[in-house]
Amino acid sequence: MAGLALVTGSSRGIGAAIAVSLAQEGVDVAVHCRTDREGAEETVRRCRALGVRAQAFFCDVSDSAQVERLRGEIHSALGDPLVLVNNAGVDAFGLLTDTTDAEWRRVMGTDLDGVFYCCRAFIPAMVREKWGRIVNITSMWGVAGASCEAVYSAAKAGVIGLTKALARELGPSGITANAVAPGVIRTEMNARHSAETMAALCEETPVGRLGEPEDVAAAVSFLASERAGFVTGQVLGADGGYI
Repeated sequence: MAGLALVTGSSRGIGAAIAVSLAQEGVDVAVHCRTDREGAEETVRRCRALGVRAQAFFCDVSDSAQVERLRGEIHSALGDPLVLVNNAGVDAFGLLTDTTDAEWRRVMGTDLDGVFYCCRAFIPAMVREKWGRIVNITSMWGVAGASCEAVYSAAKAGVIGLTKALARELGPSGITANAVAPGVIRTEMNARHSAETMAALCEETPVGRLGEPEDVAAAVSFLASERAGFVTGQVLGADGGYI
């Protein structure tokens, strides 16, 4: 596997692990984040240490104009990504009835609108090349739903629907579209949970442990590779059997 990949939200956590995993496969990486310049540059350093080209880019994926600017910047610096990993995301926790309009828009803007904007911006180059890989990071809660995470669950379920539609739309152009649905992964997003809650989640996970960012990255690297050329429209659970 070679070429160029864009991994959104790759300054830390799952996104950083995905970027490094792809670099290990010889893929150049456009590292993206909204504001974490220090984290993004660390991911770039780790990728370059593996012998590939890597550069950091910054934008808010919930803003379509910024995504279009991002497309131009990556094209000028590295070329056109033929692998797109839509990983950038935020979450929300609380009762649906307590959710404000602003909170709804914040989560939908990044987790669903951002995937749409990035796909719209980067798919044309894949169509021209008659080859591409789109891997969208959803969540096990997008599959099953979670109490007190209705907004997040709705956004991630939307990502699944978008992924399945793109698989049908883009298959004739040699482009696959798949989703990876992580379970409970050791990331900053889950750091809000108490030790007791994390222990309970671990106990509920059949494999008997929590996930690591590298577990998700391995699934993404497979779906982004030539080996997955006949796999499209799928949701691959990386949740240790939780769902």
